[in-house]
This record gives sequence, C-alpha cells and structure tokens, in this order.
Amino acid sequence: MTGLLCSPLPVLLLLLWPWETQPQFAGPGCRAGPLDLVFVIDSSRSVRPFEFETMRQFLVGLLRSLDVGPNATRVGVIQYSSQVQSVFPLSAFSRREDMERAIRALVPLAQGTMTGLAIQYAMNVAFSVAEGARPPEARVPRVAVIVTDGRPQDRVAEVAAQARARGIEIYAVGVQRADVGSLRAMASPPLDEHVFLVDSFDLIQEFGLQFQGQLCGKDLCAEGEHGCQHQCVSARGTFHCTCNPGYQLAADNKSCLAIDHCGFGNHSCQHECVSTFGGPQCRCREGHVLMPDGRSCQGCREGHVDLVLLVDGSKSVRPQNFELVKRFVNQIVDFLDVSPEGTRVGLVQFSSRVRTEFPLGRYGTAAEVKQAVLAVEYMERGTMTGLALRHMVEHSFSEAQGARPRALNVPRVGLVFTDGRSQDDISVWAARAKEEGIVMYAVGVGKAVEEELRKIASEPAELHVSYSPDFGTMTHLLENLKGSICPEEGISAGTELRSPCECESLVEFQGRTLGALESLTQKLVQLTARLEDLENQLAIQK
Repeated sequence: MTGLLCSPLPVLLLLLWPWETQPQFAGPGCRAGPLDLVFVIDSSRSVRPFEFETMRQFLVGLLRSLDVGPNATRVGVIQYSSQVQSVFPLSAFSRREDMERAIRALVPLAQGTMTGLAIQYAMNVAFSVAEGARPPEARVPRVAVIVTDGRPQDRVAEVAAQARARGIEIYAVGVQRADVGSLRAMASPPLDEHVFLVDSFDLIQEFGLQFQGQLCGKDLCAEGEHGCQHQCVSARGTFHCTCNPGYQLAADNKSCLAIDHCGFGNHSCQHECVSTFGGPQCRCREGHVLMPDGRSCQGCREGHVDLVLLVDGSKSVRPQNFELVKRFVNQIVDFLDVSPEGTRVGLVQFSSRVRTEFPLGRYGTAAEVKQAVLAVEYMERGTMTGLALRHMVEHSFSEAQGARPRALNVPRVGLVFTDGRSQDDISVWAARAKEEGIVMYAVGVGKAVEEELRKIASEPAELHVSYSPDFGTMTHLLENLKGSICPEEGISAGTELRSPCECESLVEFQGRTLGALESLTQKLVQLTARLEDLENQLAIQK
C-alpha cells in the first residue's frame, strides 16, 4: 500500500469497509472548518457489482464522520464511465440523511473509463459557484477525491494539472486493478500524501483510527491564539481571519477597519451619503424624496398644482394589478408637495360608471392621500373612459370639489391611467378638457390603445403620453411624470395667493407682462437679424 502512513486519507478508506464492521468513532464529526468536497466515482463496467456497493458504503460511512452543513462541509458526488453524471451538486443537500439516500439510489453507468473527462467536469462544473462551491475569495478549500479501479481511457495529466492550478486539491484512490502511474499523474503533491492504492480491503481497518486526527487536524481557532479581531475561520491545519459586515481586513490580516462607503467619492448620491454596515445609503435634503434608483432626489416644491387622477378600475385590470396601480399612484404622491396651499390631489375611479374616491379639497397631507388611496376598492366591469373625462371636466375641477378659482391661475392637471380600449367615445371630452385649460397626461399599460392615449393627452404627445407593457414594470414611468407634473416655473409654493383684482396684484401682473414683452422684442430683433443674414447669403450665391 502506497503512502498510507503519511496521509489523512486512510480514514476515508477505512469507510470502504462495510459499516456494520467499522469501529464507531466517538464524539462529533470532523470539525476542520469549511470544506467543499466532491467525490468522483468510477462506475465503469470493470467495477463489479459488489465493488460498486463497497464504494457506496465508502461514501455513506465517510459522510457520518463529517460535519456536514451549508457553513461547514459541503459535499457533492459525480460518477463517470464514458460520460459524466452529477449525482448531486454541492448545493443540493445540507442534511446527511438526504445525501445518504441519494447515494444509496446510485445506479452504475457501466461503460468506459473517461477519468480525464470526469476531472474536467469537476473543475468546470462541480466546483463552480453556480453548483454551490463557495467563491474563491471565501478561501474555502476545494477537495476532489477520485476513486477508480482501472486505467483511464483518456488523458488525465494535463486536465488534472489545470484543476490543481485552480486550487483544487486532488486525492487519487486506486482499488485493486488501478494504474499507479495514472493515480500519480492526477494527485496533488506531495504524492505520498495524496495517492493511495488499496490491494486488499482487509488492511484498511488496521490503519483507520491512526489517521482520523490527521484528516480533521487541529482547530486552531478553538485554541484561542489566532489573534483575529472579529472572526476566525478554521481550515485543515490553518486558519484565516474575517471581519463583520461593514468592516474590511487590515494589512496585518487580523485587524478589522470600518469601511467608509461614502469616502473618496465611492458613491453616486445626488444629495447626501450615509455609510452603513450594508454599504452606502443615499439621503435627500428636506423637501425632496429619494427616487427608485436609490440615488437621485426629486422634489415637487416649485409650484401649486390641482391634480386629479383618473384610474381605470375595469375588470381587465384584475385585482392584483389594481393593487400595483394604487402603489404607483402613491409613488407619484411621494414627489408632490401635498398641502392646502401647495398641491391638492383628487382621485376618480372609473369602469362602467364613475366614482369620486376623494375630491381635491379633502386631504391636506401626503400621508392622508396615500392612506386614502390604499383604501380604494376595485370596481371591475367595463371601461367608460369618455364618461370619466366628462366627470372630471364637469365636477372634479369645480370649486365645490376643492379646486382653486381660475382667477388664481393654479395649474390644473389631469392624469388618466388605463389598460385598454374605451367602450365609449373619448374625443369630445378629451378635447373639452384641454379647452378648459386642463393639462392632460395619459398613462397606458398592456393593451392600452396608443391612438386613444394621444387623444387624451395634451401636446406634445411625447411629453404627455407614457406607456408600459405590463403592470410590474410601470415604475420606470415615474421619471417622466415627475419632471412633467412638477412645474419648473410657476407660482412658488411659498408665495401668497392673492386676487388679481387687488392693486398690488395688478402692478405685479403689469411688471411681469412688460418683462415678457421686452424679452419677446429682443428675440424678434435677433430673429430679424438672422433672416437678413440668410437673405444676404442667398443673394451672394445667386
């Protein structure tokens, strides 16, 4: 037998002996720290049924001596002959019982012996993060145990060298007829610790107990002399230090330093960055809200608006999507300055009929509006969009419903949200809404008709029509709406609203008008000069 006295593997080979006759080790399983362990089992036709059963017992017995778990030893098994088959990957099971059940259900492939192909599969697939291997930066040892009984029918030296170069430690266990040269070409150095040739199963029990301690090794973290500031992670015969979330390892590989996620420009926050254990978090200054991208800030504090939302509650929307619509509406409310003096919000739901959920003058804070939106009950039935537009024009923007007098020049904005074709004519009342000075926006989802959306919306349509293919992705429309509904210019939210008939208001209006006329005059002069230049150029060309 080659290399038994110097290697930790004989405890594995001990388990090749039928379990009922093996010594029962006292105490818990091996706790050598995290380990990703993949068994590569030869199930070619040369492996006789009773020998394959011995391999099965080898695997089952070994599992009983390991500390198996997601944060301890992860185990995967592949078998091979002329092809490779994954019995179960590293991520499949965290309980020993489930692994044993899968191993006992193994059926031999009973074909050729393509050991090189199996090593390549283990390297590229079995030890991939997708299959459950921990990433390289976690520094968890990767160990492959190849058990074979014959000579490979393909080349193994080159692919085994590639696997070792990727950090996979390979043990080669040959049984009876195995080729020693091939075992040595596959195994990691030193060979006397990684190559095993078993001539007789009778000798395994004699050496098993001596090597149990070598397989597990000392738990250097448990001895308390590691010097790690936060956490110590054991590996076989060694250890390394890790840090708690929000900290990084210092140059001495033992101390931990708090990570400043906001320092040195390591963030893209528009306003303020706050460093937390989970990473950088952006915050907005007062009067602004954080947008869905988690970085930019938006406020709708620049002007007064009377906003009425017309929400499609027809049966085509469906209850679960209607909840998404309500959430979308509340995201719009988040970037509005809702107050009696600022933005007022009203909500109308329509299907075969129209229902005012709450008028413009009812709620004075964003929290009240959002709570009322969540309480809205789904109507179902048809889609009478034209009827809803008529209701909005005749009732929703009336002073009785909370709209401010036209004389105050507060912008009136209507936003129609629909998912399908209207069952009545929309053209008359869509045009009437715009004639009444209401700025109209149309938001379509799913089967909404573009032609109808354009009829509803104000010009230009590119700025007033938004569309999303489904309810789950419509939040991207917020970026368009927030820049449109929030006026960049207009009556400041901090400006007192006064009657235009008052003397001061007349003087202010006159001043603004004269300023606008002066600006237009300057632009007209510039335009006239450009026209003269063009005429001169044309005359020269002739």
